Amino acid sequence: MTHARMSAARAATPLPPSPWLAAAELPRAVSEFGLLAASIPGLLRSAARGDGHPVLVLPGLLAGDRSTAALRAILTRLGFDARGWGLGRNRGPRAIGSHGERLQARVEALAEETGRKVSLVGWSLGGLYARLLARRLPAQVRQVITLGSPIMDKGRATNAGEIFEIVSGTARNDRANRALLAELAAPCSIPSSALYSRSDGVCAWQVCREMPGAQRENIEVFGSHCGLGVNPSVIFAVADRLAQTEGQWMPFAPRGWATWAYPAPDHA
Repeated sequence: MTHARMSAARAATPLPPSPWLAAAELPRAVSEFGLLAASIPGLLRSAARGDGHPVLVLPGLLAGDRSTAALRAILTRLGFDARGWGLGRNRGPRAIGSHGERLQARVEALAEETGRKVSLVGWSLGGLYARLLARRLPAQVRQVITLGSPIMDKGRATNAGEIFEIVSGTARNDRANRALLAELAAPCSIPSSALYSRSDGVCAWQVCREMPGAQRENIEVFGSHCGLGVNPSVIFAVADRLAQTEGQWMPFAPRGWATWAYPAPDHA
């Protein structure tokens, strides 16, 4: 490969967010949580109402169900049957099983318990596993919503790669993980919405977007990576997506006062 082609390839590969943006993650997330606390009454009045179908919420790397408690509590009050994943901290294969068998069993059990398809909401690494489940269990999964999940990453566009290797006990570039990343990037037939922020300090926003196609969309929000699960505009959009009648999926289209909370629509 010529030097020019190598330079072009490097330029086309998204880089992880800057260290400065990464360092700002915690204070930004705290401010988003404070905004959520003040926004809950308005959210409960204006957000879409659920039909009671099960929603499994998957946490990000090293996080557990406590991190998604606020999101699940609001979804529950809006009329959804929101559940935690129940697998402790997300340590990659050490939590979901070497082949994802523990998480797959969780979805199958929830679908059998409720007699309904399960919607999956995955935050960061949890979103990758949500997509994996949608591909493997299309008969049990209703839709997938990812929050800042590097679904198009080849293993190098995040600031959490080394942490993942340590806590999961696997290398990003080993054969199994490369095959998994390729499987995750490939679209599936399940309706999916990818929420992302250009100011994400953990994952390059470019790799958190869906490929163009039917029943797939990208929804840009303002916020940090670590605050996505407590970001009022994220929760409003998640509720809107979950409230759609099964089999009648339409792209996200905020109206009225809600339009100020989102950049220009970007539906794949």
